[in-house]
Formats: sequence, structure tokens, C-alpha cells
Amino acid sequence: MGNASVPSRRTVLATSTAIGGALLAGGASTVPAQASAPAAASTAPPPSGIGIRSSDDSWRTVLDDADLRWQKMPKTWYEGPYLGNGYLGSGIYAEPGKNAIRFNVQHSEVQDHRPEFGSLFGLARLPIGYFTLEPVGTITALDWRLGLRDAELTGTLTTDRGTLTLRALVHNSLSVLAVEITPSEGEKDFRWVFHPADAISPRAASKPLPAGYTGNPPAVTEETDDGVSAAVQPLLSGGQHVTAWRERTRGTARTLYVTVAHSFPRSTARDRAVKLVRGASSVSYDLHAMSHRAWWHRYYRKSFLSVPDARLQRFYWIQLYKIASAARADAPVMATSGPWLEPTPWPGTWWNLNAQLEYWMIHGSNHLELDALTRSISEYRQTLVETTDPRYRADSAGITRTTDMTLSAGGALDGSTFPLGIPGQATPVPEVGCLTWALHNVWLSYRHTMDESILRDTVFPLLRRTVNYYLHFLQPGTDGKLHLPLTYSPEYGTSPDCNFDLMLLTWGCGTLLESAELLGIDDPLKARWQEVLAKLTPYPTGPDGLMIGAGTPLAVSHRHFSHLLAVYPLYEMTGRNPDEVALIERSLSHWVGFTGALQGYTYTGASSISSLLGKGEDALKYLGELMTKYIQPNTMYKESGPVIETPLAAAQSLHDMLCQSWGGTVRVFPAVPAAWADLTLHDFRTQGAFLLSAVREKGATRWVGLTSEAGAPCVVRHGIAGAVEVTGRHGKPLRYEDLGDATVRIELRRGESALITAAGDSPDLTIRPVTPNAPAAAWGLPA
Repeated sequence: MGNASVPSRRTVLATSTAIGGALLAGGASTVPAQASAPAAASTAPPPSGIGIRSSDDSWRTVLDDADLRWQKMPKTWYEGPYLGNGYLGSGIYAEPGKNAIRFNVQHSEVQDHRPEFGSLFGLARLPIGYFTLEPVGTITALDWRLGLRDAELTGTLTTDRGTLTLRALVHNSLSVLAVEITPSEGEKDFRWVFHPADAISPRAASKPLPAGYTGNPPAVTEETDDGVSAAVQPLLSGGQHVTAWRERTRGTARTLYVTVAHSFPRSTARDRAVKLVRGASSVSYDLHAMSHRAWWHRYYRKSFLSVPDARLQRFYWIQLYKIASAARADAPVMATSGPWLEPTPWPGTWWNLNAQLEYWMIHGSNHLELDALTRSISEYRQTLVETTDPRYRADSAGITRTTDMTLSAGGALDGSTFPLGIPGQATPVPEVGCLTWALHNVWLSYRHTMDESILRDTVFPLLRRTVNYYLHFLQPGTDGKLHLPLTYSPEYGTSPDCNFDLMLLTWGCGTLLESAELLGIDDPLKARWQEVLAKLTPYPTGPDGLMIGAGTPLAVSHRHFSHLLAVYPLYEMTGRNPDEVALIERSLSHWVGFTGALQGYTYTGASSISSLLGKGEDALKYLGELMTKYIQPNTMYKESGPVIETPLAAAQSLHDMLCQSWGGTVRVFPAVPAAWADLTLHDFRTQGAFLLSAVREKGATRWVGLTSEAGAPCVVRHGIAGAVEVTGRHGKPLRYEDLGDATVRIELRRGESALITAAGDSPDLTIRPVTPNAPAAAWGLPA
């Protein structure tokens, strides 16, 4: 429905009132808060006053162009459409071996609650089930379109008896799957069938069960007098999850409404689910769609990006759709496959890379309303304290490799979980840096908003604890340097002076010192942090560059960039001199030169490191290899099972080609390949809480605009050759300092804007998509 008109604010408010009234009439006391409106800090900015113009047509153009299309039947989750709102998720594809279409029903809050069996069995996400759309005739063709702008699947299913015209969405704020089917005469007797799944950890299909572990009892289906059905799944731990549905007929259309609720330890989910679906089903599909579309239209308008690579631009906008379908600030941190649980050996949240990569793109794209990671780390901080050995809980914190949505790992060391290890001990595995790395994400949220409460209430107190954990084990060596004992480099192995941990410790101490100064805290550990920075052993290096750790070279193929974190994403090593550039280049070449174990996120990391070095051709090459080798038809990604982080990380790699803002400088178009002569960015959020807009035309940056949300120091490497003019509201000249290398320092107060142009130039400041260099196939399974 990409051509749907934009409803007025009055219409949307009236629609929301009607839906709310229907929910109350159905017995639902409140609309669930789970898919809330964007946080106030992330709402669209006021007009900049420097003349930048935009219209809805630009967003409509790029989004309609990026729609996924299907003229061939998708057979797996990696091929089919997907809908979601951060909680409820549905993947859609052919039912294996049947003349039917599967609509999966999964939910990010549905998990087990038996911690004694560990995070991957006892606290695992649990499969819920699926509906099959079963036509009367034999399916002969389909023509589907996943409209990004409206977050809605539309199209037809053709059989030898007629057609079924469908519309489907997962409502943004109600967590209701609505599927409207309008059948032809020969298909009027099509049916829906719900198939509850076995409520057992998906890991049970590939790994031995822990002693004493069994699946939960089967679901029991009930029906109410007014046509609401409910599949009630009891849990051995107590509590339940419930799938409720109801079908309503309006004219020739039949609409299925589905919701899922979870409760623990009480069994209250049934009543909530039944009440919600009863209320939701009393409202027409069209009314639900109106408020749903309005949210999505506002969501996309918060930033704009256009590049002349048609396939990559479409991929990018699909990732914006995907992450808003999978994430909300008040939802659980995305598990490995988001809300779309499929058969997987990894039914939890992974903290040694996945969670961090999943959320990077929210910053530049200006979507902090999706930041569940910051919220969860703050909310469950006591769990992070209790994850450490009791001897260290007074001043330390950590997170294990895998957790549930409350950041708990549960269980004992029996292979079903990964307890937080102790440096210097081989068992449990001393993988101790995951929380420090996750806090880097939280720090990025602070830096991109300059919201001091994030720094004061979450980053500083928890980073102080994670650094303290390291400090318990640092020891002076005979060389006068401080050294770490045996720790674990994710997915490689253990080593003393492990670069993964040395790099995180260095970043942590530096960030604590800067934060204490900003917050006015005279911390008694200040001298200790300074001592660590002064005396910590240098990062172990060898002929091939950065090593895994002291005495441990990178000797086998390794997909993870754990030993390169100081380069990316910490930006502690940035190529400040020729020797450092050579070390980064040597390390990157050696890492990607080993074939065998490389995976998709190897290429996103390699692309972003190349962008740091200003090598746009290499950055694009690595993204191209990712697209060719790993990205699936619907832009999902798989290894031994479905994982969602790599495509989202690829969107961040594109960000890194177009803008970088580490180290206090906003760099505009820092790693652009020669073929990208034209580019557009608008309201791209940078560190320092600036909203950046910029246009490149015919191979040169034409103009750069910034709006300051926090009044932070503003240094911009604009890249415009020769003399420039810097103006503010209504063209008034602004004072600035020319720092050389096409870089200026501008004094901007909170709410002020600046426009940078070549001297004497009066460019068109209209935000519009660029023309693609060549046509490209749509994503999905087009004919």
C-alpha cells in the first residue's frame, strides 16, 4: 500500500480514540505499552532555519523503490516476508510439504523460567506456533509486496479455484497480527488452522539435554462464546503463554486477528490475550491500518540517506524497516533472530558480539526510541552484579555470553550456560569483557544525544564496576608494566594480556576519567585509572599485526574482530601516524586473509575498518562480498541458525562510509568510492548530538548543514575544497575557526544551526534521492 495517502493528525487521533474505545469495550483495560511512541528525545527536530527543504515525496520514492517483492513462493524464513513490532513477530512462507502458507507467531517475551537448566535451556526463548492459510484449490502463483513505508504485506495468492487477496500487518502499538483475506467465489471456503509448537528449547534439536530437563506440557485450546479461541501453554515453572485469535467477516473480506501474551509466575496471560483480541477484532482492518501507517511514516521521516547503488540503498531502507520491526526501547534486547524465533541452537541473547552489532545503526539513523540495550542494562543492573563471583560483588559487575531478556544466565556449569569466568582460571571460560563492550553501546547513546542522565546513571556506575573487575586481577610484571592474566578472546581462545580485554580496559579507564570530569565527580579511583593508562602493557603485536594476546598470534581463520576492538568500534587506534596506519592495515589484511571460518560480520567489520582508513573502494568491496556470499533473498542472514545482527551491522558499515564522528570531529563523506558521485544525508545523528545534512554532487561535497541539540563543541571536516562560508539562520554569517584539512570549528549553542558551502556558492538545499548508477533487482523473490 505504498501509495496510501497520509492521514491528517485529526484523523489519526480519531482513529486511535475509536480503537481505544473498542479495546475498553472488549475488556482490555489499557493499550499495552510495549510498542510505545518514540521517546521525546528522538522526535523530529524543529526547522533548522538555514533553508533545508524536504517533502514526503523523497521518503515515498526511496521506500516504494525498496519494497520487497515475491512472484516465486518463499520456502523458508530466509526467503519470505516478515512483520513485527519488537514483541510480536511473524515470518511468512510456504508450509513445508503442504498446499498452504505458514504465518509464524512468535513473541520476544515468551521464554522458559527454569534457571537451574541455564540460559539456553531453562531460560530459553520458546516457540509458540503458527497458522496455516489453507486455500480450497492448489496454489499456482503469488504476487506479494512488502511495503516498507506502511509496514504491510499486500498481494494475491492464486489457485486453480480462484484468488485470495491479502493484506497483513503486525500493529505497531497493539501487538496484534491482522490478516485480511478477500477471496474470489471459488476460494470463499479457505480456512485458517493454528498449530501450537512444542514448548521446549529450540537448542534441544541439536544439543544434549541437561540432566532432568524436559519440555513443557502441550498447549490446550479453548473457545469462548463469542468466537475467540485461545491456545493456553502452561509452563512447568509456573505461568503461561497464550495465543488468542478471532476471525471476523466484513462484507466479502475475512480478517484474522491474533495476539500473544506471556505471564510468570502467575497465569494471567489468558485473560489479557482474550480481552485484547476481542477488542482489536471489533475494529476494522482499515482503522487499524491508519494508525499503524501513521507511526511508520513518522518513523522514517526522522532521517534520510540515498546512495547511487540501487541494491545497497534498498538494502539499507529494509534494515530500517527490520530494526523497527524487531526492536523497541521497552522491548527485550533482541535475541539472535529478533522476535522471529526459528529453529536455532541459539535461543537467547548473545553478548560477545551480537547484541552490540544489532543496535549500532540506531544512532546515525536517529532512532534512539529503539534502544532496548541501554534500558535493559540500566534496569537489570543488580543481575549484572550478581553474575559475578560473590567475592567480587561489592564493587564489580559483568554479563555472561548468553542471557535471557532479564540479562540472567541461570544455571550451573553443565554446558547449558556460560557463567562469568574469573581471569587467570581456565574454567569457567574467563570471557569477562562482554559488559564493558555493551557499555560502549550505552556510551554511544549518550554521545549521540548528550543526555547526561545516561552517563551519570548508567555508564559511569556500571563501567566503574566492570573496570573494577579487571583491576582485581591486574598485576605488575618485571617490565614495570601492568598485565592481565588469562582471559578469553571471543570465539578464539584464552591468552594472557588478551587484546580484547586490554583494549576494553583502556577505553574503560579513559571514559571513566572523562566522565568523572564532566559529571564533577572526585572519584577515589581516579589515580588508579590514570595509573592503568600510564602503565598498562602495550597491545601485543607481531609481524602480522595485532595478536590475540601475549604469545598467541592469530594463527587460524577467525570470524570475530575481538582482537581489533581498539581499531573498531572503540576508535582508540585510528591511524594517527604512518606506523599506526601500517599496523592497522597489516592486521586487517592478515585477519581477512584467512579463509575457512570467516562469516558475514567479518565483512562488516572489515568494511568499517576500511572506512576508518578512508578507503571507500575497499569498504564497498567488503560490503559487496557480504551481499553476494551471505545475505539471503529477504536480507536475513544465517550461520548454523538464523541470526539478525549482521545485516543490521552492514547498515552501520554504510553509515561509516558516509559519516564518522569519533574523537570530537564530525567527518562528512570520509570513505566514498569514486563511483558514488552523488550522495544525500539528512538529519543523520552524530556524536555531540548534531543532526547532519549533506549533499555530494558530481564527485564533490556541495553543502553541509548541522543543527546542535546540546550546544556541544562543533568541529566539522566538511571536505569542501577551497574557501568556505559558514552561515546561520536566514544566511547570517557565523564566526568559525579554520583548522585546515577542510575542517572548521563553529560555536553553536543548543538549537542553533550552521550551513557550510563553498565561498560564493548558493546550492539548492532540497533533500531528494540521488539517481542510481545502474538498475538492480528487487529484494525478495521477484520473477
